[in-house]
Amino acid sequence: MDIYGLIGYPLGHSFSKDYFENMFKKEHINSQFRNFEIDSLDKFQKIIKDNSTLKGLSVTIPYKQKILNLLDEISPEAEAIGAVNSIRISKTENGVTCKGFNTDVYGFKESLIQFIGEYRSKALVLGTGGAARAIKYALTELGIEYLEVSRTPKGKQISYEQTFSIIEDYRIIINTTPLGMYPQINTFPTLPYDKMSSDYYLFDLTYNPEITSFMQKGMNNNAKVKNGLEMLHLQAEESWKLWNNVIF
Repeated sequence: MDIYGLIGYPLGHSFSKDYFENMFKKEHINSQFRNFEIDSLDKFQKIIKDNSTLKGLSVTIPYKQKILNLLDEISPEAEAIGAVNSIRISKTENGVTCKGFNTDVYGFKESLIQFIGEYRSKALVLGTGGAARAIKYALTELGIEYLEVSRTPKGKQISYEQTFSIIEDYRIIINTTPLGMYPQINTFPTLPYDKMSSDYYLFDLTYNPEITSFMQKGMNNNAKVKNGLEMLHLQAEESWKLWNNVIF
């Protein structure tokens, strides 16, 4: 039986297992999806070794960047982004080959287009981790100018405090941080929500809870909001194709 899985820590927030198991059941696919909750990437090779029929892995927080050095190959897109969220595992005469991809770009870009349509504004990207790298790559492909917001800004990044003076020029706001993610559902990025209105678009990569505090604060001021569930589904579908050599 083919095995697929997810690596990250912690994994209590993830919907990937349910998503793929439902797909397997619906499509009558004789496969299994496992959560590999590991507190260190030192255990990555053991997962590969102990699961001889493992064909693919999704990668989530906090390993999207750290996993790169443990892979045999990396797609040009994932290399340019500097983060991997999907690994195709191939068995050959010479052993096992792990190739990393980034399907977050596809998932986010498609979901964002469906959210904002033809609307264009400058964007704020909250956070600087692996997910943020994919979002920045996608925004560049869409021709959307952006600024990164960080608690400890470096280079061209800005602080959350600085958003209060520029928010009127940045009406697409993407939260890539874990703030508001279950179980810390009452946390949220510090932004001037009271300056927002109906022509602001707040996109939260978090999908558990369905409406995060970040989204709710935007909704309180008539902003349009969207969570990351559709993005999850889109990137998961793309990963499935990769794992089974349907594309690339």
